[in-house]
Amino acid sequence: MESLESELARARELDVAVIADAIESIGFECTRCGACCKAETCGEDTAQTDDAAGGDTEPHTATVFPDEIRRLQATDDYDFRDVARPMPYGLTDGSDGPEGETFEWALQTDDCGDCTFYDEADDGTGACTVHGDRPLICRTYPFSVALGGTSQPMGEAVDSAGPTVSGTDGTPAGESADGERLVRAHECEGLGRDISRADAEALAAALKTRAVRELEEAIAVRDNYEAVDPGPGGVVVHDSEGAKRPDGSPVE
Repeated sequence: MESLESELARARELDVAVIADAIESIGFECTRCGACCKAETCGEDTAQTDDAAGGDTEPHTATVFPDEIRRLQATDDYDFRDVARPMPYGLTDGSDGPEGETFEWALQTDDCGDCTFYDEADDGTGACTVHGDRPLICRTYPFSVALGGTSQPMGEAVDSAGPTVSGTDGTPAGESADGERLVRAHECEGLGRDISRADAEALAAALKTRAVRELEEAIAVRDNYEAVDPGPGGVVVHDSEGAKRPDGSPVE
């Protein structure tokens, strides 16, 4: 397995034109369905309530970086907790709620589990109330790049394109017949639709930026990590700036 530093070097050398070619070959146009902003309901009939469907609702989880949280706070003088919450992965259910340590922040959700910044019109089309300041994970959905240390939002990929980036046969990236393709596409009804070259290049540039940022964040989290005892019912989030409490304040 390559080191995070090696993956970061590869991310910084990504060719935006190559990423754009892959995005064009897959195709994408946002239909404003809102699926990527809303809670995911697992069951036989996701149009019904959880009890009727016999399924569970998973709150929307979208990774947000510390500086992105501050930028969103500034859009309307939001409190830290209005914008972000500890990523639930890694936390356990205690008697008074989640407890433990986690290593990312997620966008805050409303009582329904949808992104707190999501708004839906009467005709069912979705809108982001902070669209101009939305995090990189939102700007680049439904795509991700296949580099170690980067994330796959909303589950496994349903399509991929571009050169191979690794090979189980030991051949160099780009030369393997069984390696993973550079650009991954995740579940979205907008996939397969025509996209202009200009839009593909803008999306590709944001995707490269996100890949670099994810790896920089992962390295900083690793380097700054110091074990902290959250205590009974406590939660600690380790991000690139150190250990923090759920309200964003540093752990002394």
